[in-house]
Amino acid sequence: MSVLRVSHLSKSYGGIQAVSDVSFSLAAGELLALIGPNGAGKTTCFNLLNGQIAAGGGSAEFEGRNLIGLAPRDIWRLGVGRTFQITATFSSMTVRENVQTTLLNFHGKLNSLTSLAERQYIDEAMALLERVGIAEQAARPCAVLAYGDLKRVELAIALANKPRLLLMDEPTAGMAPQERVALMQLTAELARASNIAVLFTEHDMDVVFAHADRIIVLNRGSLIAEGKPAEVRANREVQEVYLGSGSTYGAEHA
Repeated sequence: MSVLRVSHLSKSYGGIQAVSDVSFSLAAGELLALIGPNGAGKTTCFNLLNGQIAAGGGSAEFEGRNLIGLAPRDIWRLGVGRTFQITATFSSMTVRENVQTTLLNFHGKLNSLTSLAERQYIDEAMALLERVGIAEQAARPCAVLAYGDLKRVELAIALANKPRLLLMDEPTAGMAPQERVALMQLTAELARASNIAVLFTEHDMDVVFAHADRIIVLNRGSLIAEGKPAEVRANREVQEVYLGSGSTYGAEHA
């Protein structure tokens, strides 16, 4: 059964069609990569699903409920998490406090940020940090963390609302190659263990082809290919507009 079913999603800006009649589905525990050249419409598609911009048409049903027209906070409360290309944490707060703040929000107690707030949801926050492999840095301010560790904090924050759908926009951007592999392997393990559907964008094709169960490809706002990694890699149109040919990724990994 599909957790997310996107049908004929569209968005235009003046005469430019940023997303045009895009349809796809995503199952629980599945990792679906959304790829394409710069300007293909990937981030616009994410922002439509997350409620940050209004759609021009179409629907996006999450567990049977249409997300289009809902505010981001309402979508988040339904069980849709998101990480961003550039990490967004409170740098002066500790790793644990960042996660606790999200938990306070999730439990409707964000307005109770008093001296007692730091004592709430400690065990829950530490359990999330343990899941992403960063519990030993719980007491450190986010300002002093390495970038790869910040990405793990962001993942813990994204898991705080117990998501059944996780949207990850360029999750490995700015990371070293080994860190990229480790983060996506961790994401895949968490998704399958907790049955979380994951939709992610990524420019590193090694990451995409190593971890995605399926891949969808956008070009100029339109869906041009969908399938298993091997099928997408062999697609002539995808090679021409994105993967390349000759000595580029498409031919070398065919």
